[in-house]
Amino acid sequence: MMKISTLILSLMTTLCITTLVYAADVPVKKSGDILVSQDGLSLYTFDKDVAGSGKSACVDACVGLWPILTAAPDATAQGDYSVIVRDDGTKQWAYKGKPLYFFSKDKQPGDRSGDNVKEIWHVVRN
Repeated sequence: MMKISTLILSLMTTLCITTLVYAADVPVKKSGDILVSQDGLSLYTFDKDVAGSGKSACVDACVGLWPILTAAPDATAQGDYSVIVRDDGTKQWAYKGKPLYFFSKDKQPGDRSGDNVKEIWHVVRN
């Protein structure tokens, strides 16, 4: 009986540690009613992106104004967060299938100046 208890405890510990490691990979947190980066900068979605398509419609000059939330090369999907591969091979985080972006004019945590720009950019509400 002791061996089974020890085995179960070991498996549960491994599962918890694995979950914590994966959760740390997603560089997103909640701030009030929106999602932000670990640095507290607001995150946005783009209406022209099709959820679940694995593609971003924001390319070329668009990325200069709306930088992407880059994912590490070994990043993997976790819950509502997935990873898309952009045409240039860069990995980008997505939330509920929609790629995540910053707004270049947001300079400090709490800025939301990109919300509703051209009525197609929106802060991500949780």
